[in-house]
This record gives sequence, C-alpha cells and structure tokens, in this order.
Amino acid sequence: MVMEVIANYEVKRDLVPTSNALLKPEVQSAILAEVAERLKPTQGNLLEGADESAPALDLSAVVAKTTEIVVQQTIDIPRIAVVPTGEVTTGFHPFKLGSLPNFQPGQREIVGQELRTNEQFTMSREAGVKEQRFEDYIVKKLIDFDDIDYFTQSELLYDLAGQAVAHYKAQKYSEAELHEVLDTYGAELARLIHAEMMAHFWEEATKYEVQVSRGFTELKPCNYTAVAGQTAHHYRETVTELGKIKQMLFGGFARCLYPLQKFDSDTERRFAVILERDALKWFKPAKGQFQIYYKLGTEQPEYIPDFVAEIDTKILLVETKARTDIDTQEVQAKAAAAVRWCKHASDHAASVGSKPWHYLLVPHDEIAESKRLNDFSRFEFKI
Repeated sequence: MVMEVIANYEVKRDLVPTSNALLKPEVQSAILAEVAERLKPTQGNLLEGADESAPALDLSAVVAKTTEIVVQQTIDIPRIAVVPTGEVTTGFHPFKLGSLPNFQPGQREIVGQELRTNEQFTMSREAGVKEQRFEDYIVKKLIDFDDIDYFTQSELLYDLAGQAVAHYKAQKYSEAELHEVLDTYGAELARLIHAEMMAHFWEEATKYEVQVSRGFTELKPCNYTAVAGQTAHHYRETVTELGKIKQMLFGGFARCLYPLQKFDSDTERRFAVILERDALKWFKPAKGQFQIYYKLGTEQPEYIPDFVAEIDTKILLVETKARTDIDTQEVQAKAAAAVRWCKHASDHAASVGSKPWHYLLVPHDEIAESKRLNDFSRFEFKI
C-alpha cells in the first residue's frame, strides 16, 4: 500500500522534485495519512486472529522504511517531452542518388501456347502516355507517395529524377529505348528514390518547448524468458559459448537495481563487472523507461540505451557498440537524441539540485574488466 501511494507522488513535481524529497518530514506525514486512510476498511481484517501479545503495527515505521528503500533503489529519471510550438515545416535535404538497377529495354510482347491445342498466341503490353520529359515518368510516380508535396518539393523531385535519367542515358540507349525503360520501370524507380529520400527527411518547428512532467519515474518491470530449469549465472562467470549469451540470465549483483539482467553480448557483461565495482547503482533500462525517440527518415523509433549508472558526481547513459557501427547513421541518430535528452535532464537537475547527465558511446574493443569507469569519460558524445 505504501508503494502504491509513493507511486502517485511521481506526478507531484512541485512537492517532490526528486526521490530524495520523499524523505522530507512533511511528505512522510502526508504519505502516512494517505496509507492510514486507505487501510481503514481492512484494518479490522488485518488484526483478526492476531496474537494479542504481538507488538502493534507501527505504520509510521513501515512508511519510513519503505520510502528509504525506494529512494535507495532509484535513479532519478525525469519524464521529459519536447513539444514543437508554432508552425511545423517538413522537407527533404538535396542529395546524390546511390546506385540504380540497370533496367533493360525489352520486348513488349509475350508469346504463349495453349496447353490443350498447342496453338501459339501473342500478348502485347501497350505503352503508356509518352511523356515530353524523361523525368516526368518518375516524378508522376513520386508524387503518389503521401509524404511528398509536389508544390514545395518539385525542384528536388526533378533533380533526383534527372539523376536517374542521366544514369540511363549513360547506357547509350536510343531515345525510344529510354522512353520504354522509364515508362516500364518508372514506378520501381520512384520507390527506390523515395526510400533514399527518407534518410534525408527534416522537420523544423518555429520553437520547441521542454516539458518535465515527473522528477523521477518508477522502474519498468523487466520480463525475461529463460530455458526451463536454467539457473542464473553469476555476472563474473566467463561465458564460453558467446552465441548463447542472449538466452542466459545473470545475477549476483550488489549495485544493480534489478536482481537479474540479460546481456546482448559479452561486452555488456564485462561492462556490468566495471559498473558493479565503480558505480553507486546501475541497471539496463527496459522499453519505455526513458522515452527517448530518434529520427530515422520519417520514422521515430524509441531508443533504449544499454546502461544507466549513477556515480558520485553525475549520472551516465551508456551505449556499447561495435567500433565498425559507431559511425552508422542509425547509431549517430540515437546518440544525438540521447545527448539532447541529457541536456534537458541536466537543466532540470540543476534546477532541483541533482546530478547532471552525460552520454557515453563506447567502442566494444575498449571494454576490459581491468579498466575503471572514469576511463570511459573520453567517449562522452557531444553535438
């Protein structure tokens, strides 16, 4: 019951800006009063059959102890929303097309044969409307996509279509063959070009407003599946079959806020060894814990960092990544979104006297159990 009441205080940001504020005498008194009120209908049932010599329930002690544990087992993660205000405009940055298929002009007739009579017949495909400009075969298919506005993007559309036309002109096709290729494959070319456009999508608002609705949030439950009869491995245990690590459960933690964790790689397990030694508390966040979203074309998937760890002077969001993947568009987009979130979280933290947030993007080959957590400060990602 105390836990249920405490959960309601997440949204009372003015009264409880951080989890530590739950320990204030006035907040403790308010929690105690609400818990006592909620227990009234069941107090009789709780005491029925009780040993009269047993000490009476000290509700204030229960509230104090429960709250203390909650604070100890919490890293203050604010709930942050960045809301665009004013007019929002969208578009696509100009770019050079990647490689295109080498479509070939071909016969417009198909020869068939009746199975019963063995008589042959021909089917011909009529050519579509012959466009005055080669680019029009592609542009008229591009504007069928819902997220493309011809009136604001026409210049870019003709530039991209022109690049595609130049590619096929370089194949030394005759003018008739070019019309045939572009008429036949215009829709497929538009689909390929549109897919590339998504990587160059942009959105801008007149202004953005940062809203902090909660100063701390309850940890999301982690639901794991494991092989029947499998016991948790100690996190320090060397994994010999690395391909099976994703199916393994690990435990034995002293500073992790969850009793069990799963790792996607042995790199993560080794980093957990470092956190167990050097962090005050840490955990691997579950989906929805941070609600950080990044742009990937027109999509906005949720980004779930590998680790969150609190140390004496700051709180860290950490991503461990194969060195070859660090410069990929997706990893960089995730990192940029995480850094922006850390900036807003740090601004909030400064206003309530809490620790700032930093984002680390650590190459996998830098992680060794012999290293200290401070050694990774040089991998702080900034934009």
